[in-house]
Amino acid sequence: MASMISSQAFSFMQSDRVSPPSSQRLLCSSQSYPLLPFNSIFANRFSKFRKSNRFSLTANASSISAVSEDIISEALGDVSIFTAAGEPVKFKDLWDQNEGIAVVALLRHFGCPCCWELASALKESKNVFDSAGVKLIAVGVGAPNKARMLAERLPFPMECLYADPDREAYDVLGLYYGVGRTFFNPASTKVFQRFEALKNAVKNYTIEATPDDRSGVLQQGGMFVFKGKQLLYARKDEGTGDHAPLDDIFDVCCKVPVA
Repeated sequence: MASMISSQAFSFMQSDRVSPPSSQRLLCSSQSYPLLPFNSIFANRFSKFRKSNRFSLTANASSISAVSEDIISEALGDVSIFTAAGEPVKFKDLWDQNEGIAVVALLRHFGCPCCWELASALKESKNVFDSAGVKLIAVGVGAPNKARMLAERLPFPMECLYADPDREAYDVLGLYYGVGRTFFNPASTKVFQRFEALKNAVKNYTIEATPDDRSGVLQQGGMFVFKGKQLLYARKDEGTGDHAPLDDIFDVCCKVPVA
């Protein structure tokens, strides 16, 4: 596994791009909203709101951030992705936009062993989510046929798995991207604490699940919890394998009253 990661690293040494500044895990309430890094794609998506009073901006030397959950929900809601079966669907159609609670896990890519480990943990937790009335949504980088490889081999429930081959949702949410984040970030060492879980998750792993567009392997993921359009939780992975603790997700989504 180490040799596989090393060979990918050397293939992409010239493919890095500037990442937003680091941020910590963010918990939100109905009265507050996290400052999420914000890019040109996100800017274009909320330009129609510029003259309204529904948002404000905070700027500093290193970033511009949006502070309205309405804006991030609107921007993400219009993003089109694909089911694992290949059918196009918009984010806003994945859960009830009024009161529905959804855990949205953005994996790195379908050929990432660490993402197989995260997908396995999410699958094992699905009964907990179901009993709390929470919808589980996992999105990965790659085409729908790559998503099906993970779903069939892990296995993982197909109805919960989606493909974002153009990484549009990742860009809207400002998730990290680049060689440094992917291969050399200190946060990635956390995966060694879960080595047994990783080893079990990749028993039927295939590198064929890697996106055909190899630049997709440089994408980092994140974890989000929504109640309708309200963002309850947001966390960006700092590096490969730096996943949100599921206990944090349970604390947020499984204690929110379901309408």
